[in-house]
Amino acid sequence: MLSNTQLGSFTNFKTRKMSMRLPNSQSFLDFKDTQLGNSLNSGFLDEPRCIKQVISCLAPLKTLTCTVLDGPRWSKDSKQSLSCSRPLKFKNYSNQEVGLFRTVERNKNLLSVRVKSVMDVSKVVEKDEVVEGRNKGGYDAIVIGSGIGGLVAATQLAVKGAKVLVLEKYVIPGGSSGFYERDGYTFDVGSSVMFGFSDKGNLNLITQALAAVGCKMEVIPDPTTVHFHLPNNLSVQVHREYDDFISELTSKFPHEKEGILKFYNECWKIFNALNSLELKSLEEPLYLFGQFFKKPAECLTLAYYLPQNAGAIARNYIKDPEVLSFIDAECFIVSTVNALQTPMINASMVLCDRHFGGINYPVGGVGEIAKSLTKGLVDQGSEILYRANVTSIIVDNGKAVGVKLSDGREFFAKTIISNATRWDTFGKLLKKQDLPKEEEKFQKIYVKAPSFLSIHMGVKAEVLPPDTDCHHFVLEDDWKNLEEPYGSIFLSIPTMLDSSLAPKGRHILHIFTTSSIEDWQGLSTKDYEIKKELVADKIISRLENKLFPGLKASIEFKEVGTPKTHRRYLARDSGTYGPMPRSVPKGLLGMPFNTTAISGLYCVGDSCFPGQGVIAVAFSGVMCAHRVAADVGLEKRSPVLDAGLLGLLGWLRSLA
Repeated sequence: MLSNTQLGSFTNFKTRKMSMRLPNSQSFLDFKDTQLGNSLNSGFLDEPRCIKQVISCLAPLKTLTCTVLDGPRWSKDSKQSLSCSRPLKFKNYSNQEVGLFRTVERNKNLLSVRVKSVMDVSKVVEKDEVVEGRNKGGYDAIVIGSGIGGLVAATQLAVKGAKVLVLEKYVIPGGSSGFYERDGYTFDVGSSVMFGFSDKGNLNLITQALAAVGCKMEVIPDPTTVHFHLPNNLSVQVHREYDDFISELTSKFPHEKEGILKFYNECWKIFNALNSLELKSLEEPLYLFGQFFKKPAECLTLAYYLPQNAGAIARNYIKDPEVLSFIDAECFIVSTVNALQTPMINASMVLCDRHFGGINYPVGGVGEIAKSLTKGLVDQGSEILYRANVTSIIVDNGKAVGVKLSDGREFFAKTIISNATRWDTFGKLLKKQDLPKEEEKFQKIYVKAPSFLSIHMGVKAEVLPPDTDCHHFVLEDDWKNLEEPYGSIFLSIPTMLDSSLAPKGRHILHIFTTSSIEDWQGLSTKDYEIKKELVADKIISRLENKLFPGLKASIEFKEVGTPKTHRRYLARDSGTYGPMPRSVPKGLLGMPFNTTAISGLYCVGDSCFPGQGVIAVAFSGVMCAHRVAADVGLEKRSPVLDAGLLGLLGWLRSLA
């Protein structure tokens, strides 16, 4: 417990007209629970909130004799900081650090704080011109949202010399690739299956994005991508080594060995073509022509498979319904739809990269990716503003020129990049604009994919066998339930790879199952909470029966999120995680790219080509940055060729 003397300089902090704090990592927490005034009794400290905050790189200035708390609260029992996982230091703090306390530096125009965190994301500042919203167009790009797609686009632009402002509604970066902390646990908000971290090829897009801004992350290789537990007691481990996986799968279905090999060989043909190309914007003709002249065979291969789906190709070689159902389950993990509705290019990226580059988990959790990208963005001289809720995109004479925040501030830039879903972008942020025809076409082909019921749990370690795999997919009884709400369960146990995410002797279980927001509407608060517990209990019981006897009794922490939770905290329309085709699509032909019908407005993320998944949204970010850079004069461009290519792509989408 800190002494009264140590806390003395904080007891009257709320009376000062200073508002600053690092982004709080308590994702789903109601910050009203703990107050500074009762912290001596509770054993917890509640940090002052920062409403207006921008990360930037500034040199140290003259020291002011004021101290502030810049990290989340910690437990007196654990003696461990939840934000940086380092022991608190108790000492005389005159001109010294005390745990997470730091000195504040100020001049008449800015306030800077130097902090240490897991990734040493330092130098958080407030600039008057940004905080007060007086910017009149000094940015090359404004990015709405800090998901992986948005951050990759922002950092790629920054390294090209662009001045970028990222506006994040919440208090930490990452979106569905963010994190939150509870009771000593560090939970991934979304998926813990991380692609794109290898050190070879061209599809290691996360590695490339980090390297571009001078960052590198330590990762832990996962020996098994996923362990399937399927009807008829079918158990298949997708090993990191391709030959081991194929050997196991064909041993279950020896009569389909030839067909299985032919299907996955086609996946490799597509993957190898993609992996050989320098990946940039498919909407930039100079790049496309350059790649075509260098590697015509690879480009033609991708063009051939662009309108095709994985299920149709699988059926060319495989006849056994159970093997086809297994491939449906493989694709469902990729796209939340069956193989017949999953574009072959998307399936190939994931089904092969898991063996080529492998699944690699970032030390400290998935949230470290966004932290690192944010640090890189800042180091390039660009900025990120938290608690910046964009409510509308400003359009002037048919061109997107700025954004307006919920607090009335306005920011202007040459280009606007929306990392929101296309439904949020065109249905909410452009409320007064007529829906462009290409968006009407998009919404005719695609609907919002279902959201998820998510359960984050902390359990006693002894309930899990020591050889438990990190990722599991469970569909116990009937293949027909694969796409039904709550039908299949995806489970991640990231502490099997990184034990530092949980207290000693504990494991994290992160459980996902598809759920529609309609299933949670019209309920009173009491009924909503009751239903959450009932549904979660059924899901946990299924895992207890199938995998881990005694699971319920081992639970020490549990938090349940519904589609309404995902909508609220991740600002995703209906909690959706991307588009889903209304019927059997023509591959990726109908997927929109980054440009939109509104001049100066671009989209990035999982509702753009090539779709859902970490590699896909990172690819979307790379493509978007290249196209925007060309449009603002940072890359070569040909207006005549641009017009021709964009017209051709629009025509091709109309064929879908």
